[in-house]
Amino acid sequence: MLDAALIKECADTSLTPAIVEQFVAAAGSTDPLAVTVKSGGRLILVPKVNSPDDAMAVVRRYAGQAAVRVGLTQFPAGVGTSDASELKRDLVEPCANLRMGTAMFAKILRIVTKWYGNPKSEEVFPQIFDDAVYAWKTGEFEGESVFQAEDPGKVVTIDRALPAGDGEVSSDAPPADTDTENDDEGQNLGSADMRIDLSRIGGK
Repeated sequence: MLDAALIKECADTSLTPAIVEQFVAAAGSTDPLAVTVKSGGRLILVPKVNSPDDAMAVVRRYAGQAAVRVGLTQFPAGVGTSDASELKRDLVEPCANLRMGTAMFAKILRIVTKWYGNPKSEEVFPQIFDDAVYAWKTGEFEGESVFQAEDPGKVVTIDRALPAGDGEVSSDAPPADTDTENDDEGQNLGSADMRIDLSRIGGK
């Protein structure tokens, strides 16, 4: 589980801490030095790295030739740059990786939410979240490259994914501060702890 202080300091503010935890649990890694390389859908085995320099050496070796994901959020290395030498150590720095990753995931959530027609019902949010995670992993949503896509920004008006009562915990969900064994099954996506406010962030 991510450190609460790290989330508070570094994660994109449009995502609640619980959403950040769910995102990293579903699509990221517990190892800030983790590097995953895939080519043609196949996983390429790379040596285990023990330092930021080693991790960046692997990233630079494969960036541009294969799909390279790195760090806590498994951020796609090379997005926005065509030169592997321009890749920075921020990719393997926990705070910077979390900041970049959650900002990008928030944009993807807005893209998916817009496609769904900006629904107001909290029942739809788990599906939106799942689709956004899938888009993060594949890089595409409805045939569009989500990493390069324009941020819809404030046109997305979903304010919060909450049960009726706005802040009250639903009867079938545990309290927000209850330890639910890391909630591996992701069943609390509609609980009060999972609020998400996407309307505050404008397009970049």
